[in-house]
Amino acid sequence: MFGRRTICVTATIDLDKVLVDTSVWIAFFRKSDPSYSSLKNLLAEDRVCIVGLILAELMQGAKSHKELDVLGEFVQAFECLPDTPTFWKEAGKLSFCLRKSGRTVGLADCYLAIVARECGVAIFSLDKHFSLLEKESKVKLFR
Repeated sequence: MFGRRTICVTATIDLDKVLVDTSVWIAFFRKSDPSYSSLKNLLAEDRVCIVGLILAELMQGAKSHKELDVLGEFVQAFECLPDTPTFWKEAGKLSFCLRKSGRTVGLADCYLAIVARECGVAIFSLDKHFSLLEKESKVKLFR
């Protein structure tokens, strides 16, 4: 069973998939390198996956109905990682532990780290605090 991992009994994810964070999508849409080139390569290799939270953040920032429609098609274009109450529970615990140790990371980013870790995918983000999440949650970062 090389290269695949079964998740939550209902989903199978490629281990080489990458969860692309909102910050990278924004840089991509602005054609800002090096993110633009890296994401362009991931897209060409069919390695991009999404979660509903990132999709919602992107749709929230859409500049027009046309952009909104394009973003809405992400659900068909990319593999969607599962959303479970267990992931949210683990994200809450991670956020709690970080806060208790004097380090604050938003709940959304803790959630993304948990989803990526549990689904066996790397996360591609421009947000610096993901290096902290890499250590604390054992999520893999795409570099």
